[in-house]
Amino acid sequence: MKKVEINSVRFDNMVENIKEYGGCPVSATLKIIGGKWKPLILYFISVDVNRFGQLQRMIPDCSKRMMTTQLRELESDGLINRKVFAEVPPKVIYTLTEKGESLRPLFSELSKWGIENVLEPKLKEKKIRTVHNK
Repeated sequence: MKKVEINSVRFDNMVENIKEYGGCPVSATLKIIGGKWKPLILYFISVDVNRFGQLQRMIPDCSKRMMTTQLRELESDGLINRKVFAEVPPKVIYTLTEKGESLRPLFSELSKWGIENVLEPKLKEKKIRTVHNK
């Protein structure tokens, strides 16, 4: 790694983490939970949207094949459990593992951030436009 001259305790801590663990912790995390669909799938499972069909309805742009692939990867990475019930038609329930549960605070903060920094400003702008158009 090329030496970068930045005078910051936060930067120094990041460099120490990279040296100690052999890589960036944020990059390592995003390799597991990042991508277009995994964060949404994990979030919806965390709020009890736990059947394949429910997930499909919540994320309609994600194809069945992609949803299946993402769910398998999340299961393989130990973030979700897949429980199959011996019924006709088969019933499958997805839940967060203990490792997956540890992501709840992250999703709570992302949700709060999204409300404060994206959705509320949009709502305020929409209200302003509505008042001006009357």
